[in-house]
Amino acid sequence: MFGQVSYDVEVDVPAGDAWELYSTLQLAKVVQEGLSPMLEKVELVEGDGGVGTVVELTLAPPPGAQGPMIYKEKFTKIDNEKRIKETEVVEGGFLDLGFTLYRVCIEIVEKDKDSCVIKLKIEYDVKEEAASNASMVTTKPLEGIASVTTTYLLKMKNANANAN
Repeated sequence: MFGQVSYDVEVDVPAGDAWELYSTLQLAKVVQEGLSPMLEKVELVEGDGGVGTVVELTLAPPPGAQGPMIYKEKFTKIDNEKRIKETEVVEGGFLDLGFTLYRVCIEIVEKDKDSCVIKLKIEYDVKEEAASNASMVTTKPLEGIASVTTTYLLKMKNANANAN
């Protein structure tokens, strides 16, 4: 069973500035700081931030759950011209819950020279016998990422404006 959820947010920063954050490992640092303690840690397993990079994420356990949720994500696509980045869970997490695919797609679309739209999407495929787990896929993680990165990008824009 294939599905997807998405969340878009408009940000008053140039698309290039947003992409500079989203296309690099800096995104993991910003998100980890902004979503702490929910996102306990992000560790680089291999790579330099380009395609093929693998990171391990540790999420705090939800209420009533035993132990943290740990999974690995691999950067599968980074297109600097189109400003598109895709990552897929390659170990643990949703794969342990009957999913055969859990992919996060990020696209930065220029609105005008001073603003952009950050498009975030989760694509997933889940085995029929685990179809009820599809309800676990929500836009909440995307909203959290967008909120943290928007705050960071606007803070950096204001810091740069004040420095000039």
